[in-house]
Amino acid sequence: MIYLTSDHRGLAMKEKIKQWLSEWNYEYEDLGPTELNPTDDYPDFIHPAAAKVSQNPKENRAIILGCSGQGEAMVANRYPGVRAAVFYGGDPEIARLAREHNDSNILSIGAALGSTNDESRPTPEDEVKAAVRLWLETPFSGDERHVRRIAKIENVNR
Repeated sequence: MIYLTSDHRGLAMKEKIKQWLSEWNYEYEDLGPTELNPTDDYPDFIHPAAAKVSQNPKENRAIILGCSGQGEAMVANRYPGVRAAVFYGGDPEIARLAREHNDSNILSIGAALGSTNDESRPTPEDEVKAAVRLWLETPFSGDERHVRRIAKIENVNR
């Protein structure tokens, strides 16, 4: 299952991603928000998505969105088994590498990088679409060196 969520800054892009997932025949669940609330707080939406991925990190994935994607990834990465990678535009190849090398199970998208409360510079839709598609279609390599590195991530403070 793919879980989708955002704060107010990612809401418009989340709606576009839902359309793409439907076109590409991916099953997803929208965890909200369903309407624009300029004063919402991203942790309120990211925690439920990260918890669902953490319950089954090999099968479940999430796409989370906010202004930069950074805070959203920080929240998500607090959960066991979650490996959230950030994409905020540019070369979508980073999304492929996050899956292939790091077995990323959450893609955190900076949907409005550089925005303020007064203006927004959204991340280009075509770049987000390419990154989401690459991230969804790229399998984890399973290479020994990547497995070893992920195990070292998972064993910190346990």
